[in-house]
Amino acid sequence: MQISTPKISKRFIPFIVIFAVLVLFMPRTAKFNYDYRKGSPWPYETLISQFDFPILKTEEQIRDERGQSASIVIPYYKYSDDAVSQAVKNVQSLDLGVYKNIRPAVVTRLEDIYAKGIISDAKVKLDHSSAKVSENLIYVQKNKRATQTALQEVYRVSEAKDQLVALVAKSYPSVNLDSLFRRSGVYNVIVPNLLYDKSMTELTHAESDDYVSPTLGYVKADEKIVSKGEIVTAEVAQMLDSYKEEYNKVYGYDGPRIFLYMGNMLIALALCVLLYLSIYYTNRWVFNYWSRYMFLLFIFLFAAIVTFIVLAVAPQFMYMIPYPVFALYLLAFVRKKVILPIYMVMLLPLLIFSRNGMEFFVMYLVAGAVTIETFGYLSKGWQQFINALVIFGVEILVFFGFRLIDVGSNAGWWLDAIQIFVGSMLTVALYPLIYLFEKIFNLVSSTRLVELADTNNSLLQELQAKAPGTFQHCIQVMNMVDYVGRAVDANVPLLRAGALYHDLGKMQNPLCFVENESLSPGAARYHEGKTPMESAADIIRHVDDGLAIADEHRLPAEIKDFIRTHHGTSATAYFLNQYLNDGGDPANTSAFCYHGKKPETKEQVILMICDSIEAASRTLKEFTPEAFDRFVEGIVGSKEKAGQLEDADITIHELGQVKAMLKTYLQQMYHGRVAYPKRKR
Repeated sequence: MQISTPKISKRFIPFIVIFAVLVLFMPRTAKFNYDYRKGSPWPYETLISQFDFPILKTEEQIRDERGQSASIVIPYYKYSDDAVSQAVKNVQSLDLGVYKNIRPAVVTRLEDIYAKGIISDAKVKLDHSSAKVSENLIYVQKNKRATQTALQEVYRVSEAKDQLVALVAKSYPSVNLDSLFRRSGVYNVIVPNLLYDKSMTELTHAESDDYVSPTLGYVKADEKIVSKGEIVTAEVAQMLDSYKEEYNKVYGYDGPRIFLYMGNMLIALALCVLLYLSIYYTNRWVFNYWSRYMFLLFIFLFAAIVTFIVLAVAPQFMYMIPYPVFALYLLAFVRKKVILPIYMVMLLPLLIFSRNGMEFFVMYLVAGAVTIETFGYLSKGWQQFINALVIFGVEILVFFGFRLIDVGSNAGWWLDAIQIFVGSMLTVALYPLIYLFEKIFNLVSSTRLVELADTNNSLLQELQAKAPGTFQHCIQVMNMVDYVGRAVDANVPLLRAGALYHDLGKMQNPLCFVENESLSPGAARYHEGKTPMESAADIIRHVDDGLAIADEHRLPAEIKDFIRTHHGTSATAYFLNQYLNDGGDPANTSAFCYHGKKPETKEQVILMICDSIEAASRTLKEFTPEAFDRFVEGIVGSKEKAGQLEDADITIHELGQVKAMLKTYLQQMYHGRVAYPKRKR
């Protein structure tokens, strides 16, 4: 079977553009190439941190801290250099008696203690009866910069005295330091160098609800994060999530950048190859329809760009992207069997580059597949909102499926569910873009097909006025293709429109065709006095005339293809036989053949056969099932013998169904009638 396609260069030039755009928009950082789940063993080698990174708090932890911040007050202290210098000065002036040689050690150790900070033994008292003082944290302001410090990292005065004794005793274990320090007054010079600031405490407490630190701590470079085979607990998963976030944002790639760009180029090339093959193996005839071909590529590129932009700018809103609407855009102009493979390729950038790629891919794939089927029943007016709710239901089920197997990740699920709901409703808001695409790419949607099939439009009214017999023939063919098309899952709206316009060119010269000739006795016959070759030329011309009228009225390419293919390259058998019977040269018969194109789609085949069946059935003399069987088999067999179906996308089984339905249709049309008896006088 030969397929007529545009030149290879024309077919692949758009893919060069797609390749370039994909590479331009792809992420510039390497992906964290580990997959892990809470409660499961870590299957990879022991992971060591390559850099310092903060452990990020979960949304649940941040919400809990915000809720607690109003009831817990963190004391605010200011570091006093004067207190430190005065304490050191006082120690140097004390009389240590025979132990004056230990004075340098006392001063050094006291400075070390003051470096960490000393606060008063007295506990902070608040005026707020409902609030309590934090037992773990304090704020320390030093050099005009305040930091949050753990309370155990500083000393109270009593703890500082004990620490001074312990530190000096390491160098002078034989000296009774406690007695010496009491007698000489060393203990008395140890005063707080972290001074409590009541006003700043109240101010920071008032602002604490507006700010909660997003980090829980830090992991240093070269520290172990998780060992091979270790169970990924909630704490380990939190460290892994934080490491992954930092890895992807800043330190995602530590090799030559050229390798990263080469990787992106290879992935972009793979996506282009998959897209091409998904079209080639499902509906390669689309290469002949440039507008539809460009539309398919545009929708793929549109979805990819949206994915990359959202991932780069606001990845937290990935649940809100209405990917099923892309399936609906394809459904409006493309066969169902082509949609799902292209839609799957369209979702691959999401799978490859997003953080929860597998979840997004499965969720949007299932939702898109269901939408392709349900939209046929829920596409009119308010029913689209019902379809949006179906999309939401499918997506939320898949979403909860992943939540259930991902133990401990259910915090904030309702925010994601709201995004999914908004995204589902956006399919209704964005669906009308198909009318813009229809205009830009000169495509034909189901809505436009209904408009074209309205026999009250001006062009069909003109056909009825100029060639009434042809118009009635078109109506009969339309009813026939409708009946047959539904049995073989063809595009019935397209078939009906094609049937109405396939003989459009006959209104340029209506009397040339027998269905428009007058039946009045003595009326002139158009072909009287013409040679068979002249008559054949006039008959054949109606195809070119029809295409010219279609261009003038800007009919879609799909309708023009019905005009071009409804006779294919067959011959005008009546005048060819007349020519040969009159002694014409059998080698010179090309003038009797239509110079159209053989049908390529299932719909074009159905129209060609039904057109011939409807016209030839008027000559039937016998109306029995056997006669109809011979008649249909003969017509279809002649088309096959002439090679008219050799390029068509129709299976032998489907062709058998077409013939069976035509035989049934003819029996219903030409069944016998009951003869009414005459009344006796």
